Order: sequence, then structure tokens, then C-alpha cells
Amino acid sequence: MSPKHSTRLQENSFTSRREPFGFMLWLGVIGSSLLFASIFVTYLLRGEGNSDRFIALPDMFWLSTLVILFSSILLHEANMAFRQERFLHYRLFLGATLTLGVTFMLLQISGWLEMIDNEVFVNQNTSIGLVYILTGLHLLHILAGVVYLTVLFLKAWKNRSYVDSFVYSVNPPNVLRLKLVTRYWHFVDALWLVVFLFMVLLYH
Repeated sequence: MSPKHSTRLQENSFTSRREPFGFMLWLGVIGSSLLFASIFVTYLLRGEGNSDRFIALPDMFWLSTLVILFSSILLHEANMAFRQERFLHYRLFLGATLTLGVTFMLLQISGWLEMIDNEVFVNQNTSIGLVYILTGLHLLHILAGVVYLTVLFLKAWKNRSYVDSFVYSVNPPNVLRLKLVTRYWHFVDALWLVVFLFMVLLYH
């Protein structure tokens, strides 16, 4: 093998490992984590000593937690099916994940409506404002994931035949897209658990 050809292989190998979109995703994950962490710390420092912290969290928030956890399990199963060329199962699990993502959003909105019906408004105290801020920001993260899951599901539905599905599955950019959206979805699921646990412990 000539030195020139060897160098080209090394460059291609280096380029394939860089995954710039993966790096961008990690930057977004770090940025979102710092954003939520700063909100937690700021509230704890400013809200220390408040006696009006008690808030009955809507039941929909508890139910949405189960929904989002189950969605992560289904997306994991979708990845397994994709790698094992079980493309029908891949579409089913991916569609179920997308459905649960939309369900989570509807449950969160229902939780807001429940708080409004109970006359729990932002201007009453800072604790209530924190609930709307945390859940609202997280809902935006979920919305981004739902949009991308929709794109993947539409592509999977378009390539329904086995041959089309196989060709789609061996395309490296498609494999990378599924890996990145899975990584992001697991992150927003874990983020919700942290947010929810924070609210449960704070509003006891």
C-alpha cells in the first residue's frame, strides 16, 4: 500500500470518528444541563426561608413521568430492532415512542390547565413561577425531540419494503440520525426525572 493511500485511509478514519453532529449534540446537552442547574441553584439561594413553598403537583405530572420512562424503553427496543433488521418492529416501536412523546406533552399541558383551574397563578409566589418555568423549558426540549422522531418515523414509513428498509439501515448517515435522536431522547427523559424529583422534594 502506497504512503499516499495509507494517509487517505487515516484521514477518512479520523473524519468518520469526528461526528460533528454528535459533538454539537453534546454541546447542547451540556448547555441545557447548565441552564437547568443554574435555575435550581438560583431558586435555592433566593428562595431559602420561604414558608409558602407547598404546592400540590398535578396528578398529570406523575402520570407523564411514567409515560416518558416507558418511551425511553420503547426507543431502546426500536434501536435493537433496527440493528437486527426487524424493520416492522422498528417502525412499531418508533411510532409508539412518538405517540408517547406527544402524550407526554398533552399531559404536561393538562397539568398546567389543572393548576389554572385551581387558581394557581404565577404571580402568587416564586415557587409557582418555578413550576411553570421548569416544565415549560423542558416541554420545549420534548417538542424538539418529537419533531425529529416524526421525521424518522416518516422516513421509516416511506421505506416500508424490506429492500428499501435494508438500504436505509446500512446508510451511515441514517444510522447516525437514529443514534443521535436516541441519545437526545434519553437525555430529555433523564432531565425530566431530575426536574420532577427537584419539584417533589422542594414542594413537600
